[in-house]
Amino acid sequence: MKSNHNHKNGIRTGWLIFIGGVVLSLLLSGCGARQPKVYHVGILNDGGNFAAIGDGFKAKMTTLGYIEGQNIVYDMQNANADPAQEQRLAQQLVDEKVDLIMTFPIPPTVAANRATQGTNIPVVFAYYQVEGSNLVKSVREPGGNMTGVRYPGPELMSRRLDLLHQIAPQIKRVWIGYDKNSPNIAFALEALHTAASSLGITLVEVPATAEGELGADLAARSSSADLGLDAILTMPDSFNTSPTGFAMLNKFATEHNVPLVGGLASQADQGALFINGTDFGNVGALAAPLADKVLRGTQAGTIPVVTPEQTLIINYKVAQRLGLTIPDGLLRQANKIIR
Repeated sequence: MKSNHNHKNGIRTGWLIFIGGVVLSLLLSGCGARQPKVYHVGILNDGGNFAAIGDGFKAKMTTLGYIEGQNIVYDMQNANADPAQEQRLAQQLVDEKVDLIMTFPIPPTVAANRATQGTNIPVVFAYYQVEGSNLVKSVREPGGNMTGVRYPGPELMSRRLDLLHQIAPQIKRVWIGYDKNSPNIAFALEALHTAASSLGITLVEVPATAEGELGADLAARSSSADLGLDAILTMPDSFNTSPTGFAMLNKFATEHNVPLVGGLASQADQGALFINGTDFGNVGALAAPLADKVLRGTQAGTIPVVTPEQTLIINYKVAQRLGLTIPDGLLRQANKIIR
């Protein structure tokens, strides 16, 4: 009898072990089937010259472990600089409840800020001028649901004028035509006025509300015995950075043999004496670690805004055509020299 009892206990124990193993395997199988978090990131932009910012952002996100189609999905929305479209697309991303909205340059950032009010959707901007803006409290602590990479407009403009003075100290009248309604202009002018005063340069200002007004001013100068300018400095607005706007400035500068200074890398290839600006791919790459922190749970408004380094591209061929000598020190500083 005792042997039979032990046999029954053994069978019961075996079944318990078997059932426990099945339950454990099911639990482990369930854990293994759990899918990793797939982040949904909206990228709201105006395309054009700034497209490389989005490319740089995505490339850096990849190195940080965010593999498109595996653990992150991007919703690229190009508003083509249409204010109504910017706001509509920003609201669309909010309605989709994306995990984060990455924006560039200024107008899409403003639209995203407006659309995300009252939500917990964070915004990481790139190439936004925080000076004069109420979107962030400060560079150190932006506050709210925003952080990003700033557009260093004031530093760029003051250095742009200083670099021109180093290359051609004889220049005394610098023409600046600009969109007086552009959000970047006020602080650009403030920086330029300070720099011009210290360098003994007169700024020939042509405020405008349409690109054609700048063309009309230059056309009038072309028919005058005195152009009234010694050089042209591009300003941070669409009148100066659009293909048609820059082509207009470049045509005048070439015909009258005056230096033209740009702000976009492509403008150095097109005929500018030099450009000082920022590498858009790098700007996007700088935004990626900020987005990574946000996606990992850090409140966007507590992450300090970062500033990209300036780049210098010199067109040595244009300098030779103008009879200008580039100081050796600037040649050593240049990120690229076009010969």
